[in-house]
Amino acid sequence: MDVRVVETEQEMKDAYAVRRTVFIEEQGVPEEMEIDAHEDEAVHFVAYNDKGAPVGAGRMRLFDDYGKAERICVVRSYRKKGVGDHLMKKLEEVALAKGKNELKLNAQTHAEQFYDRIGYETTSDTFYEAGIPHVTMRKQLR
Repeated sequence: MDVRVVETEQEMKDAYAVRRTVFIEEQGVPEEMEIDAHEDEAVHFVAYNDKGAPVGAGRMRLFDDYGKAERICVVRSYRKKGVGDHLMKKLEEVALAKGKNELKLNAQTHAEQFYDRIGYETTSDTFYEAGIPHVTMRKQLR
């Protein structure tokens, strides 16, 4: 699994293609909500399978004392195969390298168990974004 910080136009297109497949086409999130005003300020990530096809993506925004993981997704055929683990490990590495000791995220409730397994703690009640139930979660990185 090759997880990269997006640096090229093609890598950005690949990350957007994964997000479009998962969030817009599969989950019905409106495009104007999925692609938002925070794209330019975020660090973007894309995961490639062993054949070089994009299979996962996400982004992270950096705040004063933490990083916020957003838009974490994996195409259906690669779920439960470790892609999410690799993506989150890369986000955590980059957050630490940028001096952040904590990572926060708003997880869709169906993914809460995954994030719990990799060390995230639920810190909110259920709320809705784009009509999908979410919870806020956090992890201390140091």
